[in-house]
Amino acid sequence: MSYVGPDFDPPQPRRFRRGPLTVALVALVPGALAGWLVYQAVGDNSGGGSDRAVPASSSSPPGSAPAASSSSSSARPSASATGDAKPGKSSAPAPSSSAPAVSGSLKGKVIVIDPGHNPGNFRHTSEINRKVNIGTNWKECDTTGTSTNAGYTEARFTLDVAHRVRAILEQQGAKVEFTQDGNRSFGPCVDERARIGNAAHADAVVSIHADGSAQGNRGFHVILPASVHAGAADTRPIAAASRDLGERIAGLFVRETGSAPSNYVGDGTGLVVRKDLGGLNLSTVPKVFIECGNMRDTKDAALLTSGAWREKAARGISEGIVGFLHG
Repeated sequence: MSYVGPDFDPPQPRRFRRGPLTVALVALVPGALAGWLVYQAVGDNSGGGSDRAVPASSSSPPGSAPAASSSSSSARPSASATGDAKPGKSSAPAPSSSAPAVSGSLKGKVIVIDPGHNPGNFRHTSEINRKVNIGTNWKECDTTGTSTNAGYTEARFTLDVAHRVRAILEQQGAKVEFTQDGNRSFGPCVDERARIGNAAHADAVVSIHADGSAQGNRGFHVILPASVHAGAADTRPIAAASRDLGERIAGLFVRETGSAPSNYVGDGTGLVVRKDLGGLNLSTVPKVFIECGNMRDTKDAALLTSGAWREKAARGISEGIVGFLHG
């Protein structure tokens, strides 16, 4: 499955030249001219062109761009509480009054959002380095995650995007649970992250991450669970549904952010299948990971540290979840 990236915007319509011929055309074909003007207005309102990138996958139905409005309790941290790359400035952009909300009610749906890593993990290296069983083998409880070269951490990024996703989904009536909200000293471990989604009987689980690859490696990718049957792991019942969820998120992520699929994994599809992640192996409900970009690439880092871009990322993830839940 391939997607249209940010460098593939459709050509803009040519400007109409005024003159005697124009006057004649206005007199003869006012309907055609009016139609052209509508097209001109739509084409020029590009916002950089990225919002017009359309997924090629037929499994990713179009959705509308929601305006994030927090329906969460005031006791919860807002999207801006986790901060932008610049201290002291709110990262959450003002909701656009012209952006329609995601269509369709999610009342009765349970969604678990798993913000990757924990801001306090680096203080508890011995705890997060202990091994846990993920079915196929043993792996570390968790890691500290990565960061940009300027020090903006993955843990900070994932919490910010998670808050934005929650606000959008709760606006549609969904019950949204987190695996962690920066409210514990470290973790949870990858096996516990899976158990939280399982215990919630979640209709969908999305683990939010950002990658730490080399400079020049750019783009996002969605990680899908392989068909695993080993030890406590059995993803066979959820593999197909998880792929559906992942494909929908990938398609809508392209459309909302304008970001291209990864140029270093996934062969340009934006999809990667893995069997070495405990959070996927031990899940009994549909679940995927999304690596929203590469924090070690300067161009991707400029996006990941932008509050406006993170709002787009949250919309893409949310709309993919909505599309999956509504089939």
